[in-house]
Amino acid sequence: MSGRLQAYAGQLGEGIAALGLALPQETVDRLLAFGELLLKWNKVYNLTAIRNPQEVITHHLLDSLAVLPHLGAVNRLADIGSGGGLPGVVLAIVHPGLIVTSIETVGKKASFQQQAKIELGLGNFGVLNKRVEQVQADALPGGAADGVISRAFSSLADFVNLSGHLVAEGGALYAMKGVNPADEVAALPAGWTVTETHALTVPGLDAERHLLVIRRA
Repeated sequence: MSGRLQAYAGQLGEGIAALGLALPQETVDRLLAFGELLLKWNKVYNLTAIRNPQEVITHHLLDSLAVLPHLGAVNRLADIGSGGGLPGVVLAIVHPGLIVTSIETVGKKASFQQQAKIELGLGNFGVLNKRVEQVQADALPGGAADGVISRAFSSLADFVNLSGHLVAEGGALYAMKGVNPADEVAALPAGWTVTETHALTVPGLDAERHLLVIRRA
């Protein structure tokens, strides 16, 4: 495979190992192919502020993969406002048994994700081009999702208020954040609570990352 990411294929492989993940080479190749698509479409569609191929590996692919160990029990995942398909497309590539639905309001970003689905042959991935508050749980495959994830929401309260209706009984919201946002946790709406906080180490990324798991109280 040729492309702008090929020079960083080794870094991706090392990063995957550092995260404690064992992925088949075919899966790693598909992650690289997705990264190439992101770079190619980004020129026209402005999917992400990141233009540097090496940062696609660290800030997008490895950053998305870092949450995987904490999604163990999730079978049906909704990804809210995933832009270029992060982390949704990445998680669908590495976890064929996971059913991922991306909810993306921006048409050109949803179009890109649909194209990625087709080019990468992702039968377990789908995209809804809608605002999350307009999506009913029964629009998702199998109904309400046992996991709802986002790395794009401005605040935890907004994430819960706009997406909470999509979470199945016993399921959880997974908020990907930078620094641990204590003020946002304090501002969560009544009836929801943070049950787990995971500090994530993303190989090659010198920045704080946290995953907050939010459940009905």
